[in-house]
Amino acid sequence: MTRSLPRPPGARRSRPGAAGLAAALALSLAACAGPRPAERVGPVPEEVRFPEGPAVEVSSLDLELSGKNDEELFAVGTAAFASGDYRRAAVAFGRVVDLHTGSAHVAPALFDAGLSHERLGEWREALLRFEALAKGYVGPDADEAAFHAAAAKWHLGDLAGARGILEGLAPRQDLSSSNRIRALTETGVVDLELGELDRAERGLRLAVSLWSEAQDRERLDPYHPAQAHYYLGEVERTRFREAPLDPSRDGDHALEAALERKTEFLLAAQGYYLRAIRVGDPDWAIASGYRIGELYDELHAQMTAAPLPPGLSEEERVAYREELGRKLKVLLVKAIAVYEQTIAAARQGNVDNRFVEAAQGSLERMKRSLVEVEALPPEAGAPPPPAATGLP
Repeated sequence: MTRSLPRPPGARRSRPGAAGLAAALALSLAACAGPRPAERVGPVPEEVRFPEGPAVEVSSLDLELSGKNDEELFAVGTAAFASGDYRRAAVAFGRVVDLHTGSAHVAPALFDAGLSHERLGEWREALLRFEALAKGYVGPDADEAAFHAAAAKWHLGDLAGARGILEGLAPRQDLSSSNRIRALTETGVVDLELGELDRAERGLRLAVSLWSEAQDRERLDPYHPAQAHYYLGEVERTRFREAPLDPSRDGDHALEAALERKTEFLLAAQGYYLRAIRVGDPDWAIASGYRIGELYDELHAQMTAAPLPPGLSEEERVAYREELGRKLKVLLVKAIAVYEQTIAAARQGNVDNRFVEAAQGSLERMKRSLVEVEALPPEAGAPPPPAATGLP
């Protein structure tokens, strides 16, 4: 999946306030206008001076921007960003930062240069700009830059570095409740990526707890609370996928216990995904709906591929297959229903992310599988299966 700390991968985030690991983990991009003024606490680090793009582009832009003062350069950058010319914007804002260090536009230019490089997928350059703002200034925009710096580190594969930034933000009482929830949630996402399930679960639960307390006294954007619930579902889904299920190795009682445990993980994950849907953010709702269908899809695939238990007589083998067919049909029907509901909700809410296309493909595959299961001839007079499955 695309590395991005803020939203479901591929989701389009149009409303404000969706920064953070919601770009399924890239932070929401701010508007083209510069951020609010930040207070400088030290000199801008020298390392922010770096090549401003491919040589041929920089050369032509240098000729065009040569001799312009900081006001003119900032205006050029703002217009370029608004028109989607992020290369031009990055160079113009970069020249404000690098050539006019005493300008009042340096702080917003640092932020907007970082955003421009984000749009270009130039995460190392974006990181340098955001770190300069986060370390050299104080204020809301310096904090926002820190979130963006964490996302850039995520994209660059420096998960430990991203976690370090976020862990520095999460406990700060001077941050808004929304940003503390965001920091805790994004830390949990990084922990999950690092394979630390228990640690991820603790942080995400803390984010949900903070949201539950804060929503009674202030209006909060549902984006990051929904994300926290979604990733709690991802923790349980990981446990579900890792739980072994091997009828050919386990005895009757062991198989029953293994299947029951796997079902418990499935239901726990489903519960978190449903809570994510109820929080009300459309992007995470569609992602959660897809995941619920995928859970039943995966259990169906595992049960279909699993070898028969050893030592069964022919009569018992027939009975086992018959009971398995009934269970598989239940799973297929549930998966189809969830996929259909997810696709309908996406269309109604005009949500466009990668989960919608994936849900459509999975729906078609599940319908074909259901036709195949229903076409199997019933076995008459089969005895009960050797062990209960514990499936819903």
